[in-house]
Parts: sequence; structure tokens; C-alpha cells
Amino acid sequence: MAVEKNYPEIRDAVIKLCGQFGGEYWRKLDQDKQYPSEFVQALTDAGYLSLLVPEQYGGSGLPLGAACAVLEEIQRSGGNGGACHAQMYTMGTLLRHGSEAQKAHYLPKIADGSLRLQAFGVTEPTSGTDTSRIRTTAVRDGDDYIVNGQKVFISRTEHSDLMILLVRTTPREQCAKHTDGMSVLLVDMREALGKGLTIVPIDTMMNHATTELFFDDMRVPVENLIGEEGKGFGCILDGMNAERILIAAECIGDARWFTEKSAAYASEREVFGRPIGQNQGVQFPIARAHIQTEAAALMVQQAADLYDAGKRPGAEANMAKMLASEAAWAAADCCVQTHGGYGFARDYDVERKFRETRLYQVAPISTNLILSFIATNELSMPRSF
Repeated sequence: MAVEKNYPEIRDAVIKLCGQFGGEYWRKLDQDKQYPSEFVQALTDAGYLSLLVPEQYGGSGLPLGAACAVLEEIQRSGGNGGACHAQMYTMGTLLRHGSEAQKAHYLPKIADGSLRLQAFGVTEPTSGTDTSRIRTTAVRDGDDYIVNGQKVFISRTEHSDLMILLVRTTPREQCAKHTDGMSVLLVDMREALGKGLTIVPIDTMMNHATTELFFDDMRVPVENLIGEEGKGFGCILDGMNAERILIAAECIGDARWFTEKSAAYASEREVFGRPIGQNQGVQFPIARAHIQTEAAALMVQQAADLYDAGKRPGAEANMAKMLASEAAWAAADCCVQTHGGYGFARDYDVERKFRETRLYQVAPISTNLILSFIATNELSMPRSF
């Protein structure tokens, strides 16, 4: 399928779709802490959540760059792609490492919307972003794995049918490398809920459908193992890199929303008989936010291009996520400052987007962990932990 690299047709169509879900829609959901079911269904029906699924399985077979375009425009339109972005980045693990039988069984249903793969179970209360120290275990018992443990800050589990779950199948101390001994399971939560799986919602400062998961002798068929047992860390990395690139694209969309909002308001708002945007003290922070955003967007594009070329761009994905999230936060802070008191008024949507974009300084990986990764892996400096 030949599509221009910047995906203008996809962008225009997403903008049109998002026009049906304006600020009032998102404000109501935010106030009531509700999942945007209608919005996600509209994206599903339009085929956007199956962009990365190969055509042979009913998807569009487009590269990650196309998914970046979709999520960027959702954010730029004032919406929140966090409600559904996992279905895109989990493809990094399933498409690259799933068996032909797994892909043939699940992907057509994911593509047509009859199944949702919206959950990515990695982080735990005791390990945080030190993934090698996860404690959730899976022990082989005949044709099943028996899973015990806990995950935290796992989003959309209440609105997903399937989950990609990282577990330990060999204790860390028995492994030659600390990243060995982990495996990836594809969990059908429809079957597991109430039979070893308990989901507990977490109330957070933004409407992100985040939960804590408890596993008590939860059974998962061995046939649901993705990739090779004990080699799951490598499988999950492809999902993590896709996740960071896609979230970076969302941050670019947020940053552009904030900057456009700031520039428009500063051009209209008059104080002391002239538009406040005529004052360089107001102009310059907005211009700086724009420059920062456009520079970060180039890094996001580079990371996506490398990923689409079949590479594992860990450094580029991390740099893209860090630069884009910082650009979004700078643009958000500038937008609140530009609007003054109105920046805190719900009807302007600035405070909602302000809360939402702050998340990405922390998730899916914190800025400090990115800096540590770059220092040790790219600059060959000694590890600090």
C-alpha cells in the first residue's frame, strides 16, 4: 500500500474523526473518570487501531510511522490516544515474536475489533523500571503455566480482552545474565478474570484507566507463550521501543496543541490596550516551545524510521520519548502561563491536557532512567546501579 511518508491522507481523516469528539466530550469523561468507549469504537471502525496488523490478517500493514501520525493528530486535536495506543505498540512484541498460529488466531479478531489487545503487563511495585527484578512468576504445570505475583500501573485492563504479560520462568539468581529467565505470555483476561486474576483500579490525577493486578495461581496455556521461554526480555523490548516512539508522537501532538492554543489566545487577548502576544515576554516562550517541539519531532521521525527498517532503536526511542515529553511539558507550562487564570478553567481544556501530558515525564520510563541508559549504552560510562 503506497502512502506518502508524512501520511497526509491519514492525518486529515483522523482530524475529521476527532472533530466529532470535542472538548466537551473529553471534559465530561475526565470529570466522571470514564473510558472513551465511543471514541475508541470509532477509531476501531475506521481501521486505525489495526494499521500495523499485516494485510493477510485483516489489517492495513502500514509501518509504525503511520501509527505515529494517527496518535499525534489525536493529541493535536485535543483528545487522548492513551485510551487505545497499547493496541499499536503491543504489535512490536506479537508481530515480531508471535508464532504463526498465534498470529493467525488473534490478529484477524484484533483487526476487526472483536478482540482488544490494550494491556501491557510489565511494571511491578517492587521493581519499578528495573524490569530484571520482576517477581511475578510462571511455573510450568503440564500444558499450563501457573502465574503468581502482582503488577501495578497497568492501564486499560478493564477495557481489554488480551494482555501481553512479562513473567519470570527462571529465578534471577539462576541466570547468567540478569535479563535472562523472563518470558512473555499472551493472557486471555476474559477467561482469567475471577480465576486467579484480580483487577483493582487506581485513582490518578488524570483519566487513564490505570489498575493494579493480582495473580493467584492463574493458569495460562503453554501455547500462549510468545517467543522462547527465558528469552522474553528481548521480545518485550520491541514492544517497549514501539511504545516509547508512539508516546513520543503523542507528546508532539500535545506540544503542538498547546503552542497553537497559546499563539491563538495571545493574539486575541488584549490587556493595556493591545494583544498580549505583541509583548516579547509572551511571544518568546511560545516561539521557544515551538522550536523545541519541531526539533523533537525530527528525533521521533528518525526513531520510527529505524524501527520500520527492522532495527531495535533503543537509544533513538528513548531520546525521542525524552525530547518529545519535555517539549510537551514546556509547551504546556507556557500555555498555562499565557492563559493566566483561564488556564485553570476547565472549559479551556488547558488544565486537563496539562495534567495528561505531565504523565510522560514519568511513564512509560522516567527521564532519569533514559539518561542513565544513554550514559552507559551510548557513552560507555560506568553503571550507577
